[in-house]
Amino acid sequence: MTRRRIDRFLATLAAELRVPARAYVTGAAAAALWGRVRPSLDIDLGLELRPPARRTAKSASLKSRPPATWEAIEAAVARTTALTSIPASAAEDIDRWGMITLLDYRRTSRLYRRFDRLEVRLLDPRNWAIGKLTRYLDPDVRDVAEVFRRQGVDAKAAARLWGRALRASPASTAQFQFRQHVELFLQRESRHIWGKTFAFTDAIAVFHRAAGIRDAGAGSPAVPPFRPPGGSRPGRSRSAG
Repeated sequence: MTRRRIDRFLATLAAELRVPARAYVTGAAAAALWGRVRPSLDIDLGLELRPPARRTAKSASLKSRPPATWEAIEAAVARTTALTSIPASAAEDIDRWGMITLLDYRRTSRLYRRFDRLEVRLLDPRNWAIGKLTRYLDPDVRDVAEVFRRQGVDAKAAARLWGRALRASPASTAQFQFRQHVELFLQRESRHIWGKTFAFTDAIAVFHRAAGIRDAGAGSPAVPPFRPPGGSRPGRSRSAG
C-alpha cells in the first residue's frame, strides 16, 4: 500500500461521504503513511461524523440535508471501494476491534491531511502499536520496529503507555498474551530500534510499573523467550493489519 493509493482512497471517500467527517487511519495503511511501506491490500480506519460548521446566511437558505447515518457511511465506504478497488474496514470506534484498549487514541492522534470536509488523522505510533502487539504476527512486529525506528519513538514512553493500556483493559486471556508480547518485543527488537547499548530490562520495568505488575522482579519477563512454530506469533484479535 503506497501513500498515493491511500490518498486516492481518502479523496474518493471524502467525495462520497459529502458530509463533515473525521477518519482515524490505523493498520498497515498507517504504517505506510509513517514511512513503512509493505504489501497490503486494504485500509483500516475509524470513521466518525463531525458537527457541521456554523451555517452562513447563504447556506441556511439552501435545502437542509437529512443527518447522515452509519448506514450511509457504510454505503459511502462501499462505493469508495468499488471506485478505487481498495477494500476497507471501517468502524465508529476502532477500540472495539481488540481486547486491549487503545486508550485515548483520538486525543493523541496526529493530523495527516484534509480532503475537502474529511479530516484524516493517524494514530500516534504508540497507540497504533497496541493492535500490532496484541496480534503479534511477524509482519506486525516488523511494522512496529520500523515505524518506531523511523519516527524516533521513545522506548520508555511507549512501554509506559502499553502498561496503562494493559491495566485499563477488561479481564481476558488476551491480557497475559499482550504482556508476553510486549516483553518479547522489548527483548528482541529494542536494539535494532534504539541501539546496541539499549537496556531492555529498564523498559520492561517501566511497562510493569505502569501495568501494576508486582509479581516479577524489575525488568523480569513473564516467561522465558520462545519462538512460536511456523514463524507466526500467538495471540487473538481482530486488530487492524
